[in-house]
Amino acid sequence: MTLRNGCRAVALAALGFLTALSLSAPSFADDIGCVKTGFQLIGPDNQICVQAFDDPRVAGVACHLSSAKTGGISGALGIASDPSKFSLACRQIGPISINGQLKENELVFGESASLFFKEVKVVRMFDKKRNTLVYLVYSTKLINGSPFNSISTVPIMPWK
Repeated sequence: MTLRNGCRAVALAALGFLTALSLSAPSFADDIGCVKTGFQLIGPDNQICVQAFDDPRVAGVACHLSSAKTGGISGALGIASDPSKFSLACRQIGPISINGQLKENELVFGESASLFFKEVKVVRMFDKKRNTLVYLVYSTKLINGSPFNSISTVPIMPWK
């Protein structure tokens, strides 16, 4: 195998892996807005951005997620690793209707937080005793995940 063919094979393998990674987690949030948190001389400023998404299997529940975004040159090029700091708020916005059986720790939202191997994920849990949906946001890394996390709960109640 020549060096050129070897580089091409590695590039194709990396592209396939990144494509599979991006398809493994649902990502369908609406961008709500951002605020600047730190000035960068070159490139965009550091920001905190808010996104909204609906639970794909539980109609009547929407979540808002805030997360830190790294600016500067690396942020502009899309190669920065965003900090693993976020907040989550989920609320009942209409009658709750569950589509099928809820899976344990089901992924309801995910997106990349760096070019390689770091994702922000939101999973849904069900607290049967309290009839409450629990949403947990956390980040993953290839080597070591982050201890930063946030939860939000939505009691299943009649909509009036």
